[in-house]
Amino acid sequence: MTMEGMGLLALFMLVLLALARPLGSGMARLVEGGPPPGLGGLERLLAPQPNEMGWVHYLLALLLFNALGLLLLLALLLAQGVLPLNPQHLPGLGWDLALNTAVSFVTNTNWQAYSGENSLSYLSQMAGLGVQNFLSAASGIAVAFALIRAFARPATATLGNAWVDLARITLYVLLPLSLLLALMLVSQGVLQNLAPYQQVATLEGGVQVLPMGPVASQEAIKMLGTNGGGFFGANSAHPFENPTAFSNLLQMLAIFLIPCALCFAFGEVVGDRRQGNALVWAMSLIFVVCVAVVMYAELAGNPHLTALGAQSAANLEGKEARFGIAASALFSVVTTAASCGAVNAMLDSFTALGGLVPMWLMQIGEVVFGGVGSGLYGMLLFVLLTVFIAGLMIGRTPEYLGKKIDVREMKMTALAILVTPALVLLGTALALALPAGRAGILNPGAHGFSEVLYALSSAANNNGSAFAGLGVNTPFYNLLLAVVMAVGRFGVIVPVLAIAGSLAAKPRQPAGAGTLPTHGPLFVGLLVGTVLLVGALTFIPALALGPVAEHLQPIGHSGSL
Repeated sequence: MTMEGMGLLALFMLVLLALARPLGSGMARLVEGGPPPGLGGLERLLAPQPNEMGWVHYLLALLLFNALGLLLLLALLLAQGVLPLNPQHLPGLGWDLALNTAVSFVTNTNWQAYSGENSLSYLSQMAGLGVQNFLSAASGIAVAFALIRAFARPATATLGNAWVDLARITLYVLLPLSLLLALMLVSQGVLQNLAPYQQVATLEGGVQVLPMGPVASQEAIKMLGTNGGGFFGANSAHPFENPTAFSNLLQMLAIFLIPCALCFAFGEVVGDRRQGNALVWAMSLIFVVCVAVVMYAELAGNPHLTALGAQSAANLEGKEARFGIAASALFSVVTTAASCGAVNAMLDSFTALGGLVPMWLMQIGEVVFGGVGSGLYGMLLFVLLTVFIAGLMIGRTPEYLGKKIDVREMKMTALAILVTPALVLLGTALALALPAGRAGILNPGAHGFSEVLYALSSAANNNGSAFAGLGVNTPFYNLLLAVVMAVGRFGVIVPVLAIAGSLAAKPRQPAGAGTLPTHGPLFVGLLVGTVLLVGALTFIPALALGPVAEHLQPIGHSGSL
């Protein structure tokens, strides 16, 4: 890693922590407090039944809310061609692509098998995708709120009210932050208008069409909600979405801001800030190491080209000159550590080892800060697993924050942790076994395998980024990835809320002499080791067939699938 890279990483982490701490304090007040002064009436209008819910009722409310959102978005995408705010007269999407897109945005995945400027009207972008960017993010944070209450409260049968949580998160967190970030992006040159596409004359005497649209408003919530869906097909590599180095830094900070703040909020609500700090330390350690590896791999370049005597070893292919290698490498780790599919460089052009790290970050469950809400509850699952393993080693009943961890909690934890690996590995096997899946592979050998593995890893973990080089806009991939995205999202939320309901019913017991401290360096090391161990045992064989094999294969050997 160069001095430039180290300086950029240090600046990013310092600004992130400085912004996340006060935001975390504000979010902590939302978990157990009331609405800000003067806004209680608006909250009651959106959530007229403030009675608290048990975990089953809370889960059903979230499922119903997201199911209705899915149906409305699907109808909007299918009927787009006859609806207003469509100056380019774009037709409605095909049924399979519309279903894939609707599932994608409802699950906070934002996987895109289309190019936004060529496929979607302004109405679809704003009233469809933009709205779901808020609502899917709010759903993830609501689940995190429920789990936080389960650890913080003494014996209780309720976890809060889902409708109140969704309203508060949207009104008091997502909307204000999105407005502020959108204005900052507009100041950097990000588009925000409803004008039709512009035709301009080029220096060569030709005509080029420049897309327009309400970009900044979508870009803001896309980043803050760890959604990732680009207004344009090139996503954050497009100069109309991400024009400057400063806008690039703003977008990276926005991706991690709420996930980091939720860790601090967790510590405040449970009455011990050290617990939240421990989670931030564990996430940060993995993150910094991953950034260092990707920066090193991209600065070292393709080893095969170096062996052939290439003058410049650094891998500039697929990267924007206005960002450079260090910022592109940092962005790739940020977006795949979080549940955000935004990209500012072509991941397909990364070196084999440089592409391995983003893929693996998704495969471990995107718990390194992770998505809004999903990163926190995903890491807390690993905390429970770590506490259970430590309890076995010292011969004591495992407990965390005074709540004993029993068989029920561990069964649900194992189920939640294993859902996404099963989807990734089984989905990849199915795609490679069937002709319809193999037909989408445009590159032979290990790289083609990596593209399929990356696509399933991205879909199952609700990330949305892609290696590219894989033809996914087909009925097979649209339906396969839609199923994987839906199960990857709600197949984890169900056991997480079941764990929350079980823990909430238990009394909090004071720590004793034999209680394992869960806030010090020893526990942070155990937690990091557990995350790495689960990721290694699950995905090393698959990674060995993909990026590792590509890195080791001889020059000129393409192989075949």
